[in-house]
Amino acid sequence: MSWLDNRVHQKRRFSLGSSAASIEPEINLIPFIDVLLVVLIFLMISTTFTRYQEIAITLPTANGSENPADLKQIHIAVSRDGRYAINGKLTDRSELPNALMQLQSQFSSSEKDIQVNIDADAKAPHQAVMSALEAARDANLSNIVFSSQTKK
Repeated sequence: MSWLDNRVHQKRRFSLGSSAASIEPEINLIPFIDVLLVVLIFLMISTTFTRYQEIAITLPTANGSENPADLKQIHIAVSRDGRYAINGKLTDRSELPNALMQLQSQFSSSEKDIQVNIDADAKAPHQAVMSALEAARDANLSNIVFSSQTKK
């Protein structure tokens, strides 16, 4: 037990003078980490995460010239509330393909380039315009044009 006795004798009880062994300074990181965690939690709670549900877009305008009048055309109008009109006659969504096929059959069989003009309101639902495109595809009409306003 010599090592135990040596350890007990080396330990001093109390000394007012300077000691030979210097005490190394310590930095306690636990309060620092606690403060950083509180700041992190505060930032996570106070930050608002927004997701854009819709994108503001401006529909294009065009300055091109009009098409020649000798083309056979079918006009599909789509109103802002999703109603359809083919060449000025109101039509239901379910009747669009049949009405387009009837108009196609009225033109002579030699005219294969029948142009479909879709005149959609700027506030028309996207689904309504897509339904008009789908009806033209179902009627085997591939020459489709969108109408636009000219700049004023």
